[in-house]
Amino acid sequence: MYGTNEFRKGLKVEIDGEPYLMVEHQFVKPGKGQAFSRTKLKSFITGNVIDRTYKSGEKVKKAAVDDVTMQFLYAVGDEYNFMDLTSYETIAIQKEQLEDSWMWLKESLEVQVLLYNSQPISIELPNFVDLEVTYCEPGVKGDTATGATKVAELETGSSVNVPLFINQGDKLRIDTRTGAYVERAKS
Repeated sequence: MYGTNEFRKGLKVEIDGEPYLMVEHQFVKPGKGQAFSRTKLKSFITGNVIDRTYKSGEKVKKAAVDDVTMQFLYAVGDEYNFMDLTSYETIAIQKEQLEDSWMWLKESLEVQVLLYNSQPISIELPNFVDLEVTYCEPGVKGDTATGATKVAELETGSSVNVPLFINQGDKLRIDTRTGAYVERAKS
C-alpha cells in the first residue's frame, strides 16, 4: 500500500481492480481543513485518464505489475514480438497497446515490458535510441547556422525533423520521450 506521502509521478497503483499510472500529483494544504493530494491517473488497460483526490493519510493499493526486460524481435502486421531475456519465451503485443512506442522499435532493442496478470499492457523504451536515416533530401555543405530543418525518414518507418546537414545513411540519436532529434550518433 502507498500512503499519500509516497505519491509521485510514475507510480503504479491499482484502483477498482485495474492498474493505473499516476501521471500528475499535486499536494494541497489549504488554509483551513485537512491537507489532500490531487492526482491524475491513466489506465494501463483502457488508456482513460481519471482525476482522484485523496485525504492526507489515505492509502492506495500497489498495482501487481511486473517489469520484465525483453528484446524486440520483429513485427508482423500490427503484431510486435518480444522475447524474455531470462526464459526465452516470446510474447506478441498489438500496435494499439504500444501507442507511439512502435515508431522507435528496431530489432534487438531491449525494452521494459509491463505485465499485469502475466498479460502485456505496455512497454517502456530506453530514453534514447540510435536510428539510421533511410531517406532525406541531400545535405548542403555550410547549412549549419540557420537552424532550418527538413524531414528525414528513419529505418523504423517514422519521420523526424532534422537539421539541413543530415544526409541519408547517417545514424541519429532520437529522444523516445519527445520524438525529437538530439544529435548524430557516434558510429
